[in-house]
Amino acid sequence: MTEIVLDVNHSLYALAVEDHWTLLDVLRDKLGFTGAKKGCDRGECGACSVLVDGTVVQSCLVLAVQAQGKSIVTIEGLSRDGRLDPLQTAFHEVGAIQCGFCTPGMIMAATALLRRNLHPTEDEIKEAMSGNLCRCTGYVKIIEAVRRAAAAETGL
Repeated sequence: MTEIVLDVNHSLYALAVEDHWTLLDVLRDKLGFTGAKKGCDRGECGACSVLVDGTVVQSCLVLAVQAQGKSIVTIEGLSRDGRLDPLQTAFHEVGAIQCGFCTPGMIMAATALLRRNLHPTEDEIKEAMSGNLCRCTGYVKIIEAVRRAAAAETGL
């Protein structure tokens, strides 16, 4: 076991982990952050996406020990004072949620996009979302939600 401290959603967590444990497993099973989903467990579906130092990563491909000293944000860390952030609100309002399994990963990928580009084109949105699979939709409502959130952020 290795003792580590993880900064998750602006709170520090000290815990002992096995060196082979993934960030996804530690977030879900040890810390209770179940928003990131275990889908393919191979980095292909995006359901486990979180932000690590502002970059979207598939947490099933990151070892927990590698995340020490980095800022980790999960879907649970986006809301403030019990209020959804603009992306979460937009996903809800346009019906982009469907079954909800892929939604946290989609929102995390879109969050990373909008933090670096508040005026993405449709192609840029599609590129940013390309690592996230959804079996329920044709992605139209997901793209609409990202556009709506961008407009809300910029006041357009």
